[in-house]
Amino acid sequence: QVQLVESGGGLVQAGGSLRLSCAASGRTFSTYDMAWFRQTPGKEREFVAYITRIGDITQYPDSVKGRFTISRAYAKNTVYLQMNSLKPEDTAVYYCAARYSGGNVATYDRYDYWGLGTQVTVSS
Repeated sequence: QVQLVESGGGLVQAGGSLRLSCAASGRTFSTYDMAWFRQTPGKEREFVAYITRIGDITQYPDSVKGRFTISRAYAKNTVYLQMNSLKPEDTAVYYCAARYSGGNVATYDRYDYWGLGTQVTVSS
């Protein structure tokens, strides 16, 4: 089992920045890939960022590329999502996810463990 706890969400003005954290526990941190997804009411969970278990490859959708950065700190068993130049359309609940298997990194059902989420609200 892997337990994931997100933090760092909040209210920010458009153009501002936030850094989300996801603390992982339960299994060796370097054995699973990590990702961030987001979700708004009535919509499917949307892929935001991905990082491999050894941190050598990252992926982003076009909607956040160049503004968001995912990273992981092995000494702290934590994954971060640095979000810059935030837009109102970035408003959502952000979820951290972990997986052992492969497949499409942007598909939410390819992930084995999820946190409870943290709310990010961007005002215009």
